Amino acid sequence: MSVDPFIEAEKQGGHSVKRACELLGVSRAAFYARRSGVPGPRAVRDAALAERIAEVHTRSRGSYGAPRVHAQLQRDGQRCGRRRVARLMRTLGLAGRYRRRRQQTTVVDPNANARPEPVTKRFSLRTECRQMGASQHRCHRSGQRAGR
Repeated sequence: MSVDPFIEAEKQGGHSVKRACELLGVSRAAFYARRSGVPGPRAVRDAALAERIAEVHTRSRGSYGAPRVHAQLQRDGQRCGRRRVARLMRTLGLAGRYRRRRQQTTVVDPNANARPEPVTKRFSLRTECRQMGASQHRCHRSGQRAGR
């Protein structure tokens, strides 16, 4: 939100611009620079970059999003940040295309019963030792021969 209208209103009301700028946390130089209407260097670079972004986006038939547009600009020798490209694309109203989600074909019944657990057997160390079969095998934990 710009504070310039508030400062301008204070000035029109006969109050001090210096005091209004101090209260709003803005320097007087910045207020008067914005008031003159001359865009700053960043705004000029953003405007030039926005043209390049729009060009790359239309060349891709509207399919490129910010990461691909940024990569293409890097390949073309234009140095800029990916987030800056994303911000400018948002201000221009540009967005890449994305694949449609896969259509879900199965409708889950929330009232269906849950399936029972297929394994209901309780395991113990002794039964594991017996299932190994041979008497020469030892149970690892007890150190006893199987079957005793």
